[in-house]
Amino acid sequence: MSTSLSVLADALLLQGGYNAALVAIGAALLGIAAGAGGTFLFLRKRALVSDAIAHATLPGVGLAFLAMVAFGLDGRSLIGLIAGSALSAAAGLFAVEWITRRTRLAEDTAIGAVLSVFFGFGIVLLTVIQTQSQGRQAGLEGFLLGSTAGMLFQDAVVIAVGGVLAIAALVALRRPMTMVAFDPGFAAATGVNTGRVDMAMMMLVLAVTVTGLKIVGLVLIVALLIIPAVAARLWSERTDRVILAAGAIGGVSGYLGAAISAAAPGLPTGPIIVLVSFALFLGSLLFAPQRGVLAAAIRHRSFQLRLHRRQGLLSLARSEPIFDPLTLRVLQREGLIRTDRVATEDGRAAAARALRDERRFEIAREIHRDDPFAHRYDGLTPIEDVMTPDEIAEIDRLVNRPLSVGAPA
Repeated sequence: MSTSLSVLADALLLQGGYNAALVAIGAALLGIAAGAGGTFLFLRKRALVSDAIAHATLPGVGLAFLAMVAFGLDGRSLIGLIAGSALSAAAGLFAVEWITRRTRLAEDTAIGAVLSVFFGFGIVLLTVIQTQSQGRQAGLEGFLLGSTAGMLFQDAVVIAVGGVLAIAALVALRRPMTMVAFDPGFAAATGVNTGRVDMAMMMLVLAVTVTGLKIVGLVLIVALLIIPAVAARLWSERTDRVILAAGAIGGVSGYLGAAISAAAPGLPTGPIIVLVSFALFLGSLLFAPQRGVLAAAIRHRSFQLRLHRRQGLLSLARSEPIFDPLTLRVLQREGLIRTDRVATEDGRAAAARALRDERRFEIAREIHRDDPFAHRYDGLTPIEDVMTPDEIAEIDRLVNRPLSVGAPA
């Protein structure tokens, strides 16, 4: 166990070998580009397009391999395979766009058709390639799920450079892509060519996809595009912060996943990166301050306690018995009732205020029966925080009944 931890620590500190360090840096850069770029797809509600692009790369890998072998080149050259996969993915993207624009089929239907046809064709090509005796075809299946085993130095450089270029393109295009993602109509009205921006967004996703084929694989690259964006959305409402957070989550996922894979060579790189990303998503889902499960549970509990406090005070004000154990615990903890369920002096004062606010709201609801004003008071927030002093004074002039608290039994 200590040996494994030592190897993992070396990988995390970039001491696990030159190539392993370069792969970790390349995976981190790829994760940053994928997380930030995928945010625009997520906001544009076009996440499935990335899945179609990813699966459409497989025929390009097979065709590029066959072409390079036919010309006497190394069929596993990463640059050639990336070029082939890019052309194939561009053809798949064009097919989706053409079907959506020229037919009555919805985009998800077009994506399903293109994804399945291209992927099926790619599997057939890989099967044919595996039967050949030349071209060094071993390892091509790593493009399905990702594999860094046996990755050459130049391959790692290509991935790192691709990640840097994708990040640079993202920084340059972030403003128009943000406008189109949120409100394409407004973007068009301000002079933005939404068609070109949409295409640039797709090209960015395509670049991230083909760059990450060797590390994550075409089956799982869509997870690295979408999961960081979804996790980041849980932390903020502002677009710039979501983009930064998604890039950070993607970068950490890529770096940690590559380091873990380097420390345990038997584990596939792509699935490990995706699992790390999913773990960060689960952490966000649980602990995000506004949208997290824990924060929601705390808000629910707080609301429940406030509701029981209010109901308990109204019961005290109306001399009604209190039987609910939680209501009793809340009132006793605040010193509003004694253990024998008799109201303290503070309890009687708080009960009088609660009953006064309840009567005020009844009158306000009558005055503003057809106005949204009547829905501004939830019964739990102090009425002074909802209504202005002039409104409260006007309501108080209409209160004719004395506000007294009966002695509790």
